[in-house]
Amino acid sequence: MVRNKTISAQAAEAILIFIMLLISFMSLAPVVHVFSVSFSDNAAAAGGLVKFWPVGFTLESYRKILEEPHFFNAFLVSVKRVLLGGGINFVLTVMMAYPLSRSNKEFPHRTIYMWFMLFTMLFSGGIIPLYLTIKSLGMFNTIWALVLPGAVPVFNVILLMNFFRNLPKELSEAGYMDGAGPWYMMIRVYLPLSLPAMATVTLFSIVGHWNAFFDGMIFMRSAEFYPLQTYIQQLVVSQNAMLELDSSKLELLMKVSDKTLNAAKIVVSMVPILIIYPFLQKYFIHGIMLGSVKE
Repeated sequence: MVRNKTISAQAAEAILIFIMLLISFMSLAPVVHVFSVSFSDNAAAAGGLVKFWPVGFTLESYRKILEEPHFFNAFLVSVKRVLLGGGINFVLTVMMAYPLSRSNKEFPHRTIYMWFMLFTMLFSGGIIPLYLTIKSLGMFNTIWALVLPGAVPVFNVILLMNFFRNLPKELSEAGYMDGAGPWYMMIRVYLPLSLPAMATVTLFSIVGHWNAFFDGMIFMRSAEFYPLQTYIQQLVVSQNAMLELDSSKLELLMKVSDKTLNAAKIVVSMVPILIIYPFLQKYFIHGIMLGSVKE
């Protein structure tokens, strides 16, 4: 028989619900505010009148972004970067994480490889050696300059390696007894059981490639090769540009400012990730359940 909750239990539950609602509001409030600013006019945004609803609704900031000649080209460059870079990250992460998850008996000198990998995670050569390397390889103004320097995300390798190591060792023993080799075990056994971890590292790679802008600034020589984040980072409304505007564009400048334009940039940047995340959400939930249910 289910007993009624006591007054103290009901009060505790109400407090927890209030705290969770407060945390949710604090998390969503900045996003809603930026969204509202991007659809507000210049005067309302500059005057601090915009809170959680657009004031003086206008699409001028988005129109300015979309009217830029290289916007769609930059969008396609980012999509290409995500697909190519994410694919390379996925393949190399799996091929590095699986052997490192084996024991020293199965993979001799595993510890040496682990320390070498951790060293590269903690220390890097710096921007200047990277710049000189990309220049010497002739990769300026190519997609390879954006995807190859981060081809092996060490943090993702460690996450996936630990997930592989937590799977039952009996799987390997049974597979080897049946004559399965390492490639068969990795592709047919371990990868299907690691969908939550794969979804996590894949999302990390996608977000990392999509949000990166600095490498586009130093490795690309013209706007036609910029990824989207680098391109919209360059879109600023300069007061000095007013002297170069004709009368037809002065009205647009009155409606668009750095504040509204930057808000529109943030919204444009978030939309693709918000579209992808729901398809991977079920794997995150499944990953949480794996750690909470024991037989």
